Amino acid sequence: MTQLASRSCVSHVMTMHDSDVQPRRTARSGNTSRATFGGAQPRGPIIDQEGREIPPESLAQGFEDFRFDFGGANPFGHLTGEQRLARLDALARLLDIAFILPGTNIRYGIDGIIGLIPVVGDIIATALSLWLVREARALGAPWYVTARMLGNVAIQGVVGTVPVAGDAFDVLFRANIRNVRLLRRWIDRQPR
Repeated sequence: MTQLASRSCVSHVMTMHDSDVQPRRTARSGNTSRATFGGAQPRGPIIDQEGREIPPESLAQGFEDFRFDFGGANPFGHLTGEQRLARLDALARLLDIAFILPGTNIRYGIDGIIGLIPVVGDIIATALSLWLVREARALGAPWYVTARMLGNVAIQGVVGTVPVAGDAFDVLFRANIRNVRLLRRWIDRQPR
């Protein structure tokens, strides 16, 4: 036991009273009781990990000037409609036709790869497809366009749950590409 204490370099041990550990109980209506945690105030100095005392004034000014600086560029800024549509098109291509099966002309995307994971993959792929529909709605697509898009996602999601045939159907059906085409056709018909 003495060897353990000398190796761990324990400099002091602090004991606590039971009232510091157990929450206070207050009686409510009847004989029910409930613990309250808001009444206890911290006592003693605030110390850092090395055991040095931290003055309370320095705690208040620690995060006043904390900001993210992206060098003038705002990656989370508002995108134009055309930029959003280009982003949706790029994501649909990544999900549906990013790769070519070697020795064939069959194109597949990340959606087909993720779909190989039995249940979780189909849920993730459907969630990504639903995000495309959400973005189409944010672009102002009417209910009949988003309903068709949701129908494509539902067909791909339901048929995609079939173990092997569903994965082949996902690769060939390409719901995300279909949805972006539907959205682009609707946008092209709008007056500018």
